[in-house]
Amino acid sequence: MVLSYIESGNEVILKDIRGGRRLRSRLFSMGLLPGTKVRVLNPGGHGPVMLRVRDSNLAICRKMAEKITVE
Repeated sequence: MVLSYIESGNEVILKDIRGGRRLRSRLFSMGLLPGTKVRVLNPGGHGPVMLRVRDSNLAICRKMAEKITVE
């Protein structure tokens, strides 16, 4: 399942990032690494996807969230 399909309040674990080196590097620098636990704060609808990663809140665009597989 991809991150963009997860509903608000659910917690998931990142499995993989299906993207190029630039995308992976950018997400890794934000702390979004395989094995990381993430809580979806706001699935975004038409705007950014809001996430809670460790002690930080992050916003990523929907296109990025569609490339992140979770379990």
